[in-house]
Amino acid sequence: MRSLKKLRPLGRGVITKGSRGINPASKPSGDGCVECLASPKGWWFHLRRCAMCGHIGCCDSSPSHHASRHAATTRHPIIASFEPGEDWFFDYEKQGMIKGVELVPPHAHPESQPAPGPAGRVPANWESLLN
Repeated sequence: MRSLKKLRPLGRGVITKGSRGINPASKPSGDGCVECLASPKGWWFHLRRCAMCGHIGCCDSSPSHHASRHAATTRHPIIASFEPGEDWFFDYEKQGMIKGVELVPPHAHPESQPAPGPAGRVPANWESLLN
């Protein structure tokens, strides 16, 4: 298997099907951070979607940083926002925004779901707990 660091985007910076770090057919793992939902006290600020496998994790401003931990553990370097109205991709290896492709829907958590979330688990002092 080739190292992820040696792979490069094709064309003018556009990531295409089968290229490094993006699988357009991968479905989101759910509508909330997998690890936070599994923990009785878990909560998130914003959600991110792994562009390779669809894992939904919490952002780096959230207390647990599950999206970046997933990227480090799995070597899946690219995430997409999973927030309504946001359409961007970030590459952890390059530490910057990149162009992406259309992923299979849904592209965001339900608009009825609050951010931070999930409802009922966010502490009253949540703003002081952000990174």
